[in-house]
Amino acid sequence: MSTLRFHAIKETLTRTPLKIEEKERRSAIFGNNVFNEATMRQYLTKEAYNSVMDAVEKGSKIERPVADHISTGMKEWAISKGVTHYTHWFQPLTGATAEKHDAFFETIGNGLAIEKFGGGQLVQQEPDASSFPNGGIRNTFEARGYTAWDPTSPAFIYETTLCIPTVFVAYTGEALDYKTPLLRALQAVDNAAVAVAKYFDKNVKKVNASLGWEQEYFLVDSALVAARPDITLTGRTLLGHSPAKGQQLDDHYFGTIPNRAMSFMRDLEKECMLLGIPVKTRHNEVAPNQFELAPIYDEANLAVDHNSLLMDVMDKIAGRHNFKVLFHEKPFAGVNGSGKHNNWSLSTDTGINLLGPGKTPMSNLQFLTFFINTIKAVHEYEGLLRASIASASNDHRLGANEAPPAIISVFIGDQLTKVLNDLESVTKGKLSPEEKTDLKLNVVGKIPEILLDNTDRNRTSPFAFTGNKFEFRAVGSTANCANPMTVLNSIMAKQLIDFKAEVDALIENKDMKKDDAIFNVLREYIKTSKNILFEGNGYSDEWQIEAKKRGLSNNKTTPEALKARMTKKNISLFEELGVMNKVEIEARYEIEVEEYALRIQIEGRVLGDIARNHVVPTAVRYQNRLIENVRGLKDIYGKDFKKYAKEQMVLIQEISGHIEAINSGVTKMTNERKKANTIEDSEKRAETYCHKVKPLFDVIRYSCDKLELLIDDELWPLTKYRELLFTK
Repeated sequence: MSTLRFHAIKETLTRTPLKIEEKERRSAIFGNNVFNEATMRQYLTKEAYNSVMDAVEKGSKIERPVADHISTGMKEWAISKGVTHYTHWFQPLTGATAEKHDAFFETIGNGLAIEKFGGGQLVQQEPDASSFPNGGIRNTFEARGYTAWDPTSPAFIYETTLCIPTVFVAYTGEALDYKTPLLRALQAVDNAAVAVAKYFDKNVKKVNASLGWEQEYFLVDSALVAARPDITLTGRTLLGHSPAKGQQLDDHYFGTIPNRAMSFMRDLEKECMLLGIPVKTRHNEVAPNQFELAPIYDEANLAVDHNSLLMDVMDKIAGRHNFKVLFHEKPFAGVNGSGKHNNWSLSTDTGINLLGPGKTPMSNLQFLTFFINTIKAVHEYEGLLRASIASASNDHRLGANEAPPAIISVFIGDQLTKVLNDLESVTKGKLSPEEKTDLKLNVVGKIPEILLDNTDRNRTSPFAFTGNKFEFRAVGSTANCANPMTVLNSIMAKQLIDFKAEVDALIENKDMKKDDAIFNVLREYIKTSKNILFEGNGYSDEWQIEAKKRGLSNNKTTPEALKARMTKKNISLFEELGVMNKVEIEARYEIEVEEYALRIQIEGRVLGDIARNHVVPTAVRYQNRLIENVRGLKDIYGKDFKKYAKEQMVLIQEISGHIEAINSGVTKMTNERKKANTIEDSEKRAETYCHKVKPLFDVIRYSCDKLELLIDDELWPLTKYRELLFTK
């Protein structure tokens, strides 16, 4: 094998797991590096502490003099833990986090210096907005942008730096990040849900959207990755033949965690505990070298921050253990890809999960109200939900036999399907006493308090009810959760606002009792939303035909899916709720289609380079060996040499055919790429990359993968799938 590949495998096989010792209980170190409530009580004045808590719980503004007190306490706490720098930690539209470190250190003259960190430095900084994706909001000569402190997400210490979660906005006020629209959406759903929840409990003052993400990922030895330019530059393998053994035996899933992986996980979990990330679950996933971790659920904004931070931490911890962590949705062909299931629910400040059935007919009516409104929201905005999880990398996963299809549907199980069918049959208008009794006792009253195990799971469903929450399964493993969470909470807010308006109209104009009005509206929602409900196999061809009949979208590619963002209906949704204005929506669309084209462009360049500069030269080298062998046989056997060199001749010809196919494919791909690059319209450019450039990847890959099987393993330059997936 090639020298690089040989040394990569040798280095990997000699690795020993790092010994990770845990001398303290995890509960004892949880949140030690977080400026949480307990820490604030210790380092802040009572006024400052109350001001922060009011900002978190009520959205109150923190005045600048109070901010000075908060910054002083935060600085003293950080310095006591060995911190030297601070940074505004934000989530620009790059898909990664961003930070600029400044020292507390300040000179005061006469050779003297102090540690300084004032309220102004806490509340606001000014990064270059034109250097981040902004969709035309900021030109190069209009660089000003601001990061502003988000007190609802606590500051934390990571690697001797105080990190302050912030929003990121342009000088003109438009959001340039994922967090700002999410915070607005959470406020919108809070207001809308509180108004509806008061039908059932007048004491409800706040509703929080909760999120529990499940992060899937691959672990591959860093030395093996170093011999793969495609993984290094794109996060996935652009070529590589499937190994003889993959995941066919289902022997990796939930199996014993390998020692090196376990060592990585323990180190990661310890770091998570210090950072207040409540990770709880770890296990092997289906594909070889694929794993998953999941936390305890948290308020959505904090959960999004935790997931973004976790991905940064995972990358750094993996380096300590000589691993490369792969978040790409489909890093290896032929085995399962990775998702990031988003488990979502709504909970009141009175401690009630609004998507959890209760013990009384009234609490179950409340459950059905929020349950059916969620279904209605998904039905009305299924195209927008699909757009929220669209990316070049997730396109590889959606619709494959380990992920939900690109068609958005809702799974609720047999028991709740029957409940909805019974509710649908209620007589229109005011309910008779007999109907009320029947509904309360036989339909609503019979919903069990816990629905977690009342029905089988449907892993092909993109949006499934799982007992006391909805699981948005179609979210990709590289995604920032803020994107789908902004959309989901926005459509729910809009739906609840419309629902309350309809119920109130029936109460006021039709002189209906509250329960009658609620039942009437819910019954109509069940009828109009039935098309989104699907209990069957989402992978089947029959479902695609059926979904089309039902009027559901099936946007299989990102350029198709993203167009839903720009419909009048969806623009109005965000504008009406104050989540995003038209400029912000258009900017995000521009950024996403441009990113799609750029990612396909990069993959095309990398694939062309590997194919022509790695694969073809190796094929020619091996072919020359065969030619020399044939010449030797001719020298020995003379005219009869063909009888003895028959297989070699066939192999030489076969290799020539694949070399020709590769060179032809790369040339075509390069030409199509050049044409695409001349297209000024970003939407058309993305579509061209999707339909003209990307399909040629498979043509080139086919011949490369065939050559991998034909060429002497001693010569092959790239680490193979069997090494990447099975070398522990």
